[in-house]
Amino acid sequence: MPNAVNPVSIFLPVLVVVALTFIAFIRMAAARGAVAKDQDPNFYRAHIGAPEPETAVVAVRHYGNLFELPTLFYAACISAFVLQAVGEWTLRFAWTYVAARIVQSAIHLTYNNPAHRGLAFVVGMVGVIALWVNLALVICARL
Repeated sequence: MPNAVNPVSIFLPVLVVVALTFIAFIRMAAARGAVAKDQDPNFYRAHIGAPEPETAVVAVRHYGNLFELPTLFYAACISAFVLQAVGEWTLRFAWTYVAARIVQSAIHLTYNNPAHRGLAFVVGMVGVIALWVNLALVICARL
């Protein structure tokens, strides 16, 4: 049975996470720019010395987080497209991850409650795991 969805639609959630990464970069650059004049320039050579203020540290950590779990998300989405395995469930799992990642980012960059942020992370992780299980089932079915 052919997919009922346009396989290219898998790249819409990818584009949202890419946009979120660009926004996080701008936020990080702004946070670092705001504190750089008061920061020892030697700190930026090896990150040794007095640490940056929390606002900059949070923005830097947030940006770095977008190069961790999202790599598995990107790989799953691209694999699903290449294998012509983009179906309704694939998209649901991808969008679940994206929604959770947006919530996690919003929490991280505003009131930063670790329990709330952690819950959003777990929901996103479940979305990525489901995405990969779905993809693994497709791959195994074709062997």
